[in-house]
Amino acid sequence: MALGEHQGQVLTHTEKAWASITFAGTRHSLSILFAGENAVEAGERFIAALPDHEFMLAGQLVADAGVSEVDHRIMPDPRLVVQCELLLLEDA
Repeated sequence: MALGEHQGQVLTHTEKAWASITFAGTRHSLSILFAGENAVEAGERFIAALPDHEFMLAGQLVADAGVSEVDHRIMPDPRLVVQCELLLLEDA
């Protein structure tokens, strides 16, 4: 939430186990709402920063993070809904 400057509200979050031959972890899908002019601006910065952000999660490594969908509306009130996907691997 800090990456979104605490302006976003998580609408949905799903988690699914993920594994390969050498790694295990979880795939997370989040839908985040940024409502209001200032929040939308924070959401736009969130979109730009997410793919290259260095996450610090104890026992986890973020192998992939990206935005899969964006719904941006101006009327009647500014709002931005961001769908993002993250792949977290267990850090040995």
